[in-house]
Amino acid sequence: MGALEHPPIFRLPAIHAFGRVFGPPPDHVTYTWIAMVILVGVALVASRRLELVPRGLQNLIEVVLEQFGTMLDDVIGHDGRKYLPLIATLGLFILVSNLMGLIPGLIAPTANLNTTAACALIVFFTYHAIGIRKQGLVAYAKHFMGPVVWLAPLMVPIELVSHFARPLSLSLRLFGNMTGGHILLAVFVFLMGFDGMLGWALSGSVGGIVLGVPTALVMLLFTVGFLYPLKILVAFLQSFIFAMLSMLYIAGALEEAEHH
Repeated sequence: MGALEHPPIFRLPAIHAFGRVFGPPPDHVTYTWIAMVILVGVALVASRRLELVPRGLQNLIEVVLEQFGTMLDDVIGHDGRKYLPLIATLGLFILVSNLMGLIPGLIAPTANLNTTAACALIVFFTYHAIGIRKQGLVAYAKHFMGPVVWLAPLMVPIELVSHFARPLSLSLRLFGNMTGGHILLAVFVFLMGFDGMLGWALSGSVGGIVLGVPTALVMLLFTVGFLYPLKILVAFLQSFIFAMLSMLYIAGALEEAEHH
């Protein structure tokens, strides 16, 4: 599992400054920066020559953003368009981070709990800030007390647990799916490799030739034909779920404001 945690393809070196040696940043931080560079680069290229009739990368980006805008209209309403930068940035960052885990030698930043927790905390503080800005701190706090005052001792703990569970579920769901899929894919690759079925087949033994070669081919076809497409589907699905839940939490804060 050490090969999974420390991919050999790219790691930042230690930094020597002020007479001290600073260790390299963790891998998930390095690959988070790489995902950010990819997104910024795509945005710059797509917006370099804007045209009234979009084509190429500009057309693709506009289609993606329009899909996010449609989702915001459906979940929050017309006012939801103002939250497009937040939701689209989170969704695209998570998608790119998820897909990076499919490239040999790279890791998915979202396979680290620190990354997913940071994204979840951004959503947590944002939707509370939206609710407070809409109706004020006192009025927003009142909806934690339930419909009547005498239910406050019961409703306040329930509401607090419910809201604090949201960033926990957001972060653990994304982290668990990415890490689990990465480990499953790595296990199949190791079983097929020179230390597994392929190495057994190349050993020259009769059992290796008769059983190792067919087994390695079957595992290769299973990995390429099923596991990789499944991982791609999960990468898109998890980014969609994260963005959708973020929109639902914002919509809940806005609905409370309208109710009060």
